[in-house]
Amino acid sequence: MDVKHVSGGRTGAADGVPRTDPADGPAGRGMEAVISASFVVLLIAAMARYLTHHPGAPGTWWVIALTTLLAVAYVARPAADGAIAARWRRVWLGVFVLGWVVLVLQAPSFAWSAVAIVYTALQLLPARAALALITVLTVLIVVAQVRINGPDPLLIVVPPVVAGLAATVFTHMQRQSVRQHLLIEDLVRTRRVLAGSQRRAGMLAERERLSMEIHDTLAQALSSQRMLLQAAERLWDADPAAAHQHMTTASAIAERNLVEARRFVHDLAPADLADGGGLPEALRALARRETAAGAATAGTAADPSQGGPAVRFRIDGDPVPLPPAVEAGLLRVAQGAVANVREHARASDAVLTLSYLDEDVVLDVADNGCGFRPDQPDAPGAAPHRGHGLRAMEVRLRQLDGTLTIESHPGEGTVVSAAVPLRASGPAPDPDEE
Repeated sequence: MDVKHVSGGRTGAADGVPRTDPADGPAGRGMEAVISASFVVLLIAAMARYLTHHPGAPGTWWVIALTTLLAVAYVARPAADGAIAARWRRVWLGVFVLGWVVLVLQAPSFAWSAVAIVYTALQLLPARAALALITVLTVLIVVAQVRINGPDPLLIVVPPVVAGLAATVFTHMQRQSVRQHLLIEDLVRTRRVLAGSQRRAGMLAERERLSMEIHDTLAQALSSQRMLLQAAERLWDADPAAAHQHMTTASAIAERNLVEARRFVHDLAPADLADGGGLPEALRALARRETAAGAATAGTAADPSQGGPAVRFRIDGDPVPLPPAVEAGLLRVAQGAVANVREHARASDAVLTLSYLDEDVVLDVADNGCGFRPDQPDAPGAAPHRGHGLRAMEVRLRQLDGTLTIESHPGEGTVVSAAVPLRASGPAPDPDEE
């Protein structure tokens, strides 16, 4: 016998280095405000020194005017990521630096305010251009200090060190900001992709669930109704009472499966389990319905010599409580297996056996039908589209950590065995064998 076993900020490029504005966000705007205030304070201090050391100098008024203009221009400077084009921001920086140079040449004390200009140059210019400008500013500062205090070694060394330190710190901040920005973008993109994957997975899972439910309930019911209606049509003239009985049975099946359809659309337990009898009673009810439908449709199935199979139910072992998901899954497996027997096996007898073992609960569906080769679903003589119900059973059992075993051979019938590990144990009434 053949056996089958299944188990956000601005980014750009400067000299090949990604750039972003470290002034983005509340913390960056706070740093901008501190730097602007520091520049204004340095200008005020330098102007106070100039007025103290050069009282009544001829150029005092235009020094005051130029100092005020530079302070206002720096506070209102264009943002690195603003609407103004980068070209015009650099033009502004060039004009501003030129005004500052004129002021330093007139009053060397203003040279120390270049610390804030270093930050602005690094913010608005490409890396190489910014470093070149910082070098020029540093030389100008050293010359200005030498003019004021003479060739003091400390004043010659300090400005380049301060400029180099400021440039290094800002460049490091800028690179860290780029890394953080790229990381955030990557996380957002990954989260978006993950959310899309989860949505697609949810849609596919729901589609698969509905497909299995339709196969195990509506498709099975429609098949039974079709056979009952065929029987009623055949007996319509010869035996109106029997034809009416078939119509009534078909109507009852339709009503029951309307309830089932509403329940599986809302992902509720099958109606047989909702009645409170548990899995054994649900399987017993399934066997009764299938036996009655088979007897009523004798001579109307695919083989005119017989109707559907007579289905019996047996239970072995001491029943224990099972999780609702396990009961629902095993009931759907039984419904799908019985539907396969009725539609494909041409069997006269089928047995549902529910066995409670030490570690597993096992459902066996055996028939005496024509059988098939599980490893060759497309072999000659196999029923068309056979296998969808088996795949649905495999999926259900996989979700329950269970296994599906199919034993069959042409002419020797089929046994479908579904095993699920026991999740709970406890006494339950021992129903009679039917």
